[in-house]
Amino acid sequence: MELKINNENKHFASSNLTVQALLDLEIPEKQKGIAIAINDTVIPKSNWNSHPLKETDTVLIISATQGG
Repeated sequence: MELKINNENKHFASSNLTVQALLDLEIPEKQKGIAIAINDTVIPKSNWNSHPLKETDTVLIISATQGG
C-alpha cells in the first residue's frame, strides 16, 4: 500500500492498515497530543482503531506544540 504521509510518499507491505496501525508503525512513542486527517478530513481518536486506510490516501499527522 502506498500512502502520502505529511507530503512524503511511503510504501507499506500490509494492505489492511487502520489509522492506529499506521501510527504504531510510524510514531509508536509519540501518540499523545496529535491529530490525524485523512484526505483533509479529521479522524476522531475514538475512530483510529476502526478507520481503514486505502491505497493513495493522504495522511496528515499534526503535533500539538506549546507557545503563543
